[in-house]
Amino acid sequence: MLKMNFRSALLSIVIAASLISIPTVWSANAEAPSAEQQRLVIQVNKKDTDLQDHVLSNIVNLQKHFGVDNIEIEVVAYGPGIWFLSADSAYKPRIESLMLQNVVFTACGNTLDTVEAKEGKRPTLIEGVGVAQAGIARIMERQNQGWNYLSP
Repeated sequence: MLKMNFRSALLSIVIAASLISIPTVWSANAEAPSAEQQRLVIQVNKKDTDLQDHVLSNIVNLQKHFGVDNIEIEVVAYGPGIWFLSADSAYKPRIESLMLQNVVFTACGNTLDTVEAKEGKRPTLIEGVGVAQAGIARIMERQNQGWNYLSP
C-alpha cells in the first residue's frame, strides 16, 4: 500500500514538473492574449502601384489579426505618393471601403501646394481624405503619441 502511494505521488510530481516546463507556442489559429489598442501610422511617399496595393492589403491583414475595433490606422501620403489619395486613384474604391472601417487617410498640404504651383491645378482628393499641413510632421506627431510607424 505504501509502495503504491509513493509511486502515485512520484508520478504526479513528474507530470506536474513536465507541464510547468512546456513552453507555450501560439498556433497560427490561436488567439493571442488581449492587448491594449494598437495604433499604426503608415507612410506612402511613392507613386508605385505595387507598393500601394501592398499597403492596402497590409491594412486588411492587420484588421483581421487584431480585430477592426482593436487597431487604429492612419495612412499619410506625401510627395509622389499623393496620387494614391487622388480622386483618380485606381485604389479609390478600396480606400473608401477602408474609410468606412475607420481607417484615416491624410494628404500632405505642402505636397498639394507644390503640385498646384507646378501644374496650375490642385489635385482633387478622394472625399473624406484629410489634409495635414506637413505629412512628415503628421507622422512625427503620431510617433510622439506612441503610434507604431511603417514605411513600406
